[in-house]
Amino acid sequence: MKLYKNIHLSHLLLAWIAPLLLLGASPQKQTFEFVLRDTQTLSMDVYKVAEIENKSALSLSQPCLMFVFGGGFKEGTRDAKLYTDYFNYFANKGFTVVSIDYRLGMKGEKAPSLFNYKPMENSIALAVEDLYAATDYLLKNATQLNIDTTQIIISGSSAGAIAVLQADYEKRNSKPASKILSKPFQYAGIIAFSGSIFSHEGTPSYALAPAPTLLFHGSADKLVPYNNTRFFHIGMFGSNTLAKQFRKNGYPYLFYSMEGNGHEVSEYPMKDFLPEIDRFITDYVINKKQLLIDINYRDKDRKIENADSPSDYYKN
Repeated sequence: MKLYKNIHLSHLLLAWIAPLLLLGASPQKQTFEFVLRDTQTLSMDVYKVAEIENKSALSLSQPCLMFVFGGGFKEGTRDAKLYTDYFNYFANKGFTVVSIDYRLGMKGEKAPSLFNYKPMENSIALAVEDLYAATDYLLKNATQLNIDTTQIIISGSSAGAIAVLQADYEKRNSKPASKILSKPFQYAGIIAFSGSIFSHEGTPSYALAPAPTLLFHGSADKLVPYNNTRFFHIGMFGSNTLAKQFRKNGYPYLFYSMEGNGHEVSEYPMKDFLPEIDRFITDYVINKKQLLIDINYRDKDRKIENADSPSDYYKN
C-alpha cells in the first residue's frame, strides 16, 4: 500500500510540474501533406514542445489549436513570422498548434461587392473545404499526433477568420461540405480575428448551437465588415452582427469590439492579447462557462492604421 501511494503521488507531482518543465521551451515543427486539391498539394505545420524523456504525464493527448492565415484569399502563408508569437505561446501552454494551407480563390479576381460576390463566395467555400480536409487528417492521425479530438479549436486571421467562422456555421447546419467530418464531431471553440460569415439566409442562424466563440474586430474595419454588407438576404455578416445574434439566442461568446480600430485587429491581438485568448479557452472551452460578454475596448495610445477598402486591396 505504501508503494502504491508513493507511485500515485509521483504521478500527481509530475502532472503539476509538467507545464513548468515545458514553459519557455522552443516548439518543434513538423510538416505533413494532408490533401491534394486541383493538382495542388496542401500541407500543415504541426508545432509541439518536445516531450521530455520518461515523463509519462506529457504523453497525455493535447488540445489542438488550428490556425488559418489571412490575406484576402489571394495571398499569405501558413508560416508567416507575424504568427510566431501566437504559435509559440500556445505550444508552450501544452497545445498541439497546427497551421494549414488552403487554396487561394481570389488570386487575380476583382474586388468583391454586393453585385460581384460569387468569386468571394467560391473562395470561402474552397478555404472551408480545405479546413475540413485538414481537420479530417488530424482526426484520422490523432493517436500519432497525440491530439485530443474533443478539444480541437479553430482560429484564423482576416480571410482565415472568415473561414473558421464559416466552417463552424456550416458544420452546425450540416451543409454538404461538412459531410467529410463525422456527424458527432464538432469544433470545441472558435477564435476569429476580424472575421465574418457569408450567408444566403440573412443573419446566420444555427440548427445546433455554435461552438463557444471569441471575436476580435475593429469598429472602423473597411475590409471585412464589422456589421454587415448585404443585398436582401445575401451578404457578409461581421462580428458585431454575430455577437448580437449570439446574445439573442444565448450562445456563449466573448466579443472584443476594438473601438476606432481598422483591419489591423486581424493581427495585433495575436501578440498583445495572448493571456486573454488563453483565458477564453480555459473559461469557455475547458470549463464550459456559459458567458455572453461584450467588451468595448479602446486604447488611446494605439495608433489607428488606415485600412484598405476592398477596391484598394484587390487592385491587380
